[in-house]
Amino acid sequence: MYRNAAQAAVITGPWPSPAPAAATPRASERRKPAPSGDALRAGLTPAQVMTLEALEIFQWKLAFVRRPLFQAPIPVLFDRDHTRHVVIQEDGTLDESQTLVLRA
Repeated sequence: MYRNAAQAAVITGPWPSPAPAAATPRASERRKPAPSGDALRAGLTPAQVMTLEALEIFQWKLAFVRRPLFQAPIPVLFDRDHTRHVVIQEDGTLDESQTLVLRA
């Protein structure tokens, strides 16, 4: 029945051929929209919120908050040119070291 392991025999029959792939409807978008600023701030410590508000005066923007399990949230901010980023520690201090790995 098989000529070699890579080829299989095709059996034809009286059944109709399957519908073309283009005729099937596309699934709806599964990704969630980006959370709002209030949702990002939820769960931050009071010291982190105070530092965040002070940096927003100088046009730093809260980009995202990493929430590792069983640890304090890690808010990440970018400057207005998107050239530098900082992390606000749990006690409200800034961490400017480039140890945070960001995807491009």
